[in-house]
Amino acid sequence: MKKFTFLFSMLFIFTMIVAQDKIVVNADLGTTIINKNIYGHFAEHLGKSIYGGIYVGEGNTKIPNTAGVRNDIIDALRTLKIPNLRWPGGCFADTYHWRDGIGPKSERPSMLNVWWGGVTENNSFGTHDFLNLCKEIGAEPYLAGNVGSGTVQELADWVKYVNFPEGSGPMTQLRAQNGQKEPWNVTYWGVGNEAWGCGGNMKPEYYANIYKQYATFMASTNDKPIFKIASGANSDDLNWTEVLMRDIPKEMVDGLALHHYSVIDWSKKSSATNFSEADYFTTLKRAWKMEELVTKHSTIMDKYDPQKKIALVVDEWGGWYEVEPGTNPSFLYQQNTMRDAMIAGISLNIFNNHATRVRMANLAQTVNVLQAVILTNEEKMLLTPTYHVLEMFNVHQDATLLPTVLKSSDYENGQDKIQAISTSASKDKNGKTHISVVNIDPNKNHDIILEVRGEKITKVTGRILVSAKIQDHNTFESPKKIIPVIFKDFQITNNGIKFTMPPASVLVIEAIQ
Repeated sequence: MKKFTFLFSMLFIFTMIVAQDKIVVNADLGTTIINKNIYGHFAEHLGKSIYGGIYVGEGNTKIPNTAGVRNDIIDALRTLKIPNLRWPGGCFADTYHWRDGIGPKSERPSMLNVWWGGVTENNSFGTHDFLNLCKEIGAEPYLAGNVGSGTVQELADWVKYVNFPEGSGPMTQLRAQNGQKEPWNVTYWGVGNEAWGCGGNMKPEYYANIYKQYATFMASTNDKPIFKIASGANSDDLNWTEVLMRDIPKEMVDGLALHHYSVIDWSKKSSATNFSEADYFTTLKRAWKMEELVTKHSTIMDKYDPQKKIALVVDEWGGWYEVEPGTNPSFLYQQNTMRDAMIAGISLNIFNNHATRVRMANLAQTVNVLQAVILTNEEKMLLTPTYHVLEMFNVHQDATLLPTVLKSSDYENGQDKIQAISTSASKDKNGKTHISVVNIDPNKNHDIILEVRGEKITKVTGRILVSAKIQDHNTFESPKKIIPVIFKDFQITNNGIKFTMPPASVLVIEAIQ
């Protein structure tokens, strides 16, 4: 009996050591398109996001630029293939009056940015500058309208100024006077931001009525309908979604927002770089909560909109930590480590897998703020681990979602545990299958068997993002410490494709028939 117990114990231990995770991809069952707008971004007038980040001024001879926008940032965002960019906020949007940002720059009034540091906003980067930036990088603009401190007339006029054809009223005449005869035809419009908080501290019933009032007067031209996005819930406020879906007629709304950040504790945030494994675990647990949130909010939306005409728009997501030492606390400038790469990989896989309802998302934020993809310091610029994850994942944009079945072991920390492996898969227009896999476990390799059903795979290639420590990050002195590299360690067998994911790594696989 003792011998049997010993052998059973050894077998159990051995099984735990070599236990394999498994991914089954059904390559012949895909029907849903992963909307490219899931890979959207967010640039707010906050800290050094716009000024000193994206925009360095037209008279700047030190940093190469196009109309004041850094050329290196333009190039990086083109490579990233960002589909849409949200602007000017955030909380800033509900204090922003768009007329202050048009016309000769020398005549534009200054204002105090009351939300982010009390610094002076000179309005030198306004509507024309932003829409021209979007054209340069190939992104759809997503304009966030001022509902908190603005008026119905003000937002209605902005829509006309931006979208109406020449000769159709005073707003288009004003646009022509400012050098733009043709309309930009902006599709995506946010009707306020965080109405439950900085956008007015409203109750959902009150905001639903306000939304209907504003949306009524946001006119579309006959051939260019606009996509109106309501200010949605804060994380797990399911009642907010319930009320808006109940009280706003479906024909008046196209998208419902959701905001969720991977933050340990709002009163005492984690350091961006000097964090413990316990901090790492809790942050990733918060990132995994996105799965629960998207599922629960989608369930409520399904009750009122079973045909899924209204999109769930996760237009603020990402990690939120303490700012870098010595920087303005209100500027939200934080470094970006392999922990952020894990957050990005998990979140994007979740959005992909919920593509029937999630049709837009916006990482917070693009440059120098929160989980940025780009950091700048005067003439220097670096790409963060998060940038590289989004670049690797852009193969999923507008591809067909392939249903997957995942058997994942857990990542344990103390008495708690979370799922270690995250994945999603798609087939692009050229028939190539891509599988993105994330191993958030910082301590263990994970052996994985990948089975692709419905097609015979003859060749497998991959790119991986990995580093020695979860605290590792790119610096201005070492901007390429963490970059994607080619991954070749695949073994094609009768049982599937075998490979090993290193600790805390992100892998994108291309499987070819």
